[in-house]
Amino acid sequence: MDEHNKTVAQISSRISTFYQNKTPFRLYHGSTNSTQSRKVDPNRMVDTSRLNHVLKVDRENKTCLVEPNVPMDQLVDATMAYGLVPPVVMEFPGITVGGGFAGTAGESSGFRYGFFEDTVNWIEIVLANGETVTASPHEHADLFYGAAGTFGTLGVTTLLELRLIDAKKYVELTYHPTSSTEEALSTLQLACKVDSNDYVDGVLFAKDRGVVVTGRLTDSPAPNTPLQHFSRPQDPWFYIHADRTTRGSLEPVKEATSLRDYLFRYDRGAFWTGRYAFDYFMVPFNRLTRYLLDYFLHTRVMYHALHASGHAKKYMIQDLLLPEDTAGQFVDYVSKDFGFWPIWLCPFTLKRELSLHPRAAGGEKEYFDNVGKRYVNIGVWGPGSTTYSRFVDQNRQLERRVRDLGGVKWLYAQAYYTEDEFRDIYDQEWYNDLREKYHATHLPTVFEKVKIDLSAGQADTSSWSGWARNAAWNTWPVSGLYGVLATLKGREYLLAK
Repeated sequence: MDEHNKTVAQISSRISTFYQNKTPFRLYHGSTNSTQSRKVDPNRMVDTSRLNHVLKVDRENKTCLVEPNVPMDQLVDATMAYGLVPPVVMEFPGITVGGGFAGTAGESSGFRYGFFEDTVNWIEIVLANGETVTASPHEHADLFYGAAGTFGTLGVTTLLELRLIDAKKYVELTYHPTSSTEEALSTLQLACKVDSNDYVDGVLFAKDRGVVVTGRLTDSPAPNTPLQHFSRPQDPWFYIHADRTTRGSLEPVKEATSLRDYLFRYDRGAFWTGRYAFDYFMVPFNRLTRYLLDYFLHTRVMYHALHASGHAKKYMIQDLLLPEDTAGQFVDYVSKDFGFWPIWLCPFTLKRELSLHPRAAGGEKEYFDNVGKRYVNIGVWGPGSTTYSRFVDQNRQLERRVRDLGGVKWLYAQAYYTEDEFRDIYDQEWYNDLREKYHATHLPTVFEKVKIDLSAGQADTSSWSGWARNAAWNTWPVSGLYGVLATLKGREYLLAK
């Protein structure tokens, strides 16, 4: 803890200096799995990149002390050495503990445990005036619940205590084929009621074909259960395997995989979005090419290339939370208006009111006020219009439809709200009171951190040189190749040099 305390003291000192001048600052984490591209001015930056250690795993109390920049794979490896695992593990290895807490994240155990932030016992946080405090449900409770999901706009989280559960060697999987959106959603609901299920999620491959995948932690899979791997270059991508395993089948199919392979089963190919890179470069999409290009098809590398190439402005990357009773309508909307397949389905149970207290469209009543109610996270990821104005409009239409159906979007995805729209949706009075109480009014707001800079999609063509640069950049495959080369150089892309 000595090294940790020393680092926190340095962070506190730098923040105090900014506070004296009321200078807003941003954090430099070192790397990111964010879908939002942003740069950090070194003169207005707090470097937290050294907070990347699991400090303690308590086997008896089933907890661990972990710093915010610890990625999921490092966390899982550290806790599994003690026979434990976090109850909620985000599906990409590079997603950090701090990112999951500050950005509201979850995975296929969310129907049982809620979101990642619901597994946190307490946090250490450096306030915007440089003071370091501990926050929990029993101490500075408003700060503890406020810091979850507000993107570091109330202070800098420097340590978290997480709850853990007993780990097992394997996850026994059952693939339940479905023939419609309605059947998939009903199968999802029923699976969440089965006590032996530890994990539940689903994939819709088309309007008339999908699969719900349930998982059970076990040290001894049922006899004659085949063992499947997902992490090696020669292994299948998970969604492809799930489709092939259930295609043409009417009965559930069982197999087992290692716990670590299950937790990060979507890493290779970033669910299925990696396939779009094959389309862009006009490379055949088959088992051989996936094997040969495996290095580039893990999420850490893919996100680096996504930002460096600028292609984040060309693909719709949206995660939405819909009530169970309107999820089907939303899927139909996405199918008709965008034609995106596959679509991810992941059930969540609300353990408490969501951060920022979203309100229903056209009224003051908060619609996420039913603790214990189940919702469905719907992942909508695919290419948008090549015309930027139309691309923006597509995203804004989707945001409106989500709200009309009583849903809310994850703000770590792309947010196209105007400031007035954002204020209409989220409880600004509650948020501003917290910022005032904890000396954070000079920091960037959540809206300022998550909003899309619409001007970034407009190239400067006022001069001949600007026109030439834009023409070259938009000539296939210049931007894509640049993204690939940037990953090979291994440069950090968050810190402006």
